[in-house]
This record gives sequence, C-alpha cells and structure tokens, in this order.
Amino acid sequence: MLLTSFPAGPLQANCYLLSRGPGTGCAVVDPGMESVEGVRQVVREHDLDVVAVLITHGHFDHMWCAQDVAAEHDAPVWIHPADRHLLSDPMAAISGQSAAMLRAQLGMHDVPEFTEPADVRDAVDGASIEVDGLTVTVDHVPGHTPGTVFYRVDYPGPEDISQVMFSGDFLFAGSIGRTDLAGGSHEEMLRSLRERVLPLADDVAVLPGHGPQTSIGRERATNPFLAELGA
Repeated sequence: MLLTSFPAGPLQANCYLLSRGPGTGCAVVDPGMESVEGVRQVVREHDLDVVAVLITHGHFDHMWCAQDVAAEHDAPVWIHPADRHLLSDPMAAISGQSAAMLRAQLGMHDVPEFTEPADVRDAVDGASIEVDGLTVTVDHVPGHTPGTVFYRVDYPGPEDISQVMFSGDFLFAGSIGRTDLAGGSHEEMLRSLRERVLPLADDVAVLPGHGPQTSIGRERATNPFLAELGA
C-alpha cells in the first residue's frame, strides 16, 4: 500500500493520497485549501491516477479544493448527504461573524464562488468504495458536523497495523473534534465515540485531519475524552 500525506493551507489540514502502489488508481482524502499542487506532485511522483475524492466532513479546510481536484482528474467526490450542501456553500458551517474573522485572518477579501462537483456520491454509513483494488469502508460519526464520516481500509503491510482510519476532525491524537460550530453536537460526538471507536481494535492506525498519526490503542489509553466513556 502507498500512503502519502502533506499539510495544506493556512490551517495545515492533512491531505492524504491512498493507493495499492505506484502506477495504480488512488483516492485523495480531504483536499483542503492550497492542496491542488501538492496532489499533482504526489500523482506525478508515483504515476497515480486519481479515481476518487473522499471528504470526511464539509468544513472548508478539508474540501476547499475538492471541486478542482475532481475536475482535473474526472473523479467522483464522496461526502455524506448531511454535509453535501457545504460543497457549494462552505461558509454555511460557520457564523457570519466567524466567517468575517476568518477572512481577515487568512487575508481573504472574497470567498470564491463554489459549485458542486460534477459527480457527487453519497458516503453513507456502511458504504464500500472501491479504489483500484482497495476497499474503503465508510462509518458515519456525527458530532463534529452532522455528516462527519471516517474512512477505514485494511492495511496489508508488515507493520503491526490491521487497518488505517482517516478520521478527519472527529478524532485527534489526545483530543476530539469541536462541537460548538453549526451542526455540532457534543451528545452525538460522545455517542459516536462510544459506538464506533471503542469497538475498534487497538492496532487501527488513526490518520487525523490535523496533527500527527496515532492509534486506537494509544487513544484508548491516553485520550481523556475516551477515558470519560470508560474506555
């Protein structure tokens, strides 16, 4: 398996490319702000063909360039239906005041016009997405946003890892996603953690939307939010 990542944009959101290996089809996970050239570089370096764009949730720092990447490679975009509207209106996830502050912080005078990608598909709970010989499983985990999902794929490498999880802003090393933005729910977040994270094996590698890699076992032992659930 070939797995590559780079932090993109002013918020340093992790963008991942996943494939069986060089010269095969790949999935791009969360192409956020300023990620297009980074995707191009990885594609050229490993002779990859982008066949899917996977969005963990509709916040702009994780899907800002989804349309551009999808259009350049004629690839479908997968996102949960509850967050789909954010593809064409990413600022709907934050208040007008927060949007204005964000524009000032990032030096954005105007937000570009967004439209839905040509091919949008539903990343619903339990769905399987085929990526040139890899099967990616979708888990719906509302809490950070109503349509937050994480993606899991079996890991065939020699390391002591059974699966890789792309967790977006749902689960981080030592923390969890915030629930105070539009559509967030702390109650749903705790339920998603309890029902979807605690049953996973300790050797599942967690690749979050920001920050370093971790594992379910490490988070079970050290994450204070999981400790509250009796992990």
